[in-house]
Amino acid sequence: MGQEWAWTTDVTLASQRGAHLPLMDEILAELKKRGWDGRDYFGVQMALEESLSNAIRHGNKLNEEKSVEVECKLSEESFWIRIRDEGDGFQPGEVADCTTAEGLSCHGGRGMMLINAYMTRVEHNEAGNCITMEKNREPSDG
Repeated sequence: MGQEWAWTTDVTLASQRGAHLPLMDEILAELKKRGWDGRDYFGVQMALEESLSNAIRHGNKLNEEKSVEVECKLSEESFWIRIRDEGDGFQPGEVADCTTAEGLSCHGGRGMMLINAYMTRVEHNEAGNCITMEKNREPSDG
């Protein structure tokens, strides 16, 4: 039997600065309702901000004729999201490693580093214009 999702959404975002913020607020409120907090909540918040703003700014280059498709599902224990833009894509392996001395001054890479650090699983499609992320909630210490 598959995952039982408590909340799902499927939306299209305009490629405008800040267009992702209402969706982020809605997703984060749904996580809070289900008891997400601490590092798990912060990790999802960080990954949402980075991935959604990257799709709008870098993927679609703020071209208002393009949109970003978002499918999101969550439960008390799991968060799953797929974000697809209409841009040319990128190759994750070619993003500068901002943890090296040479990469410290680079303009990109920090967002992907944070996403990979906080998410349980991160996948990109071959074209490089779609990211799928999953976060499994850490067991509580209580």
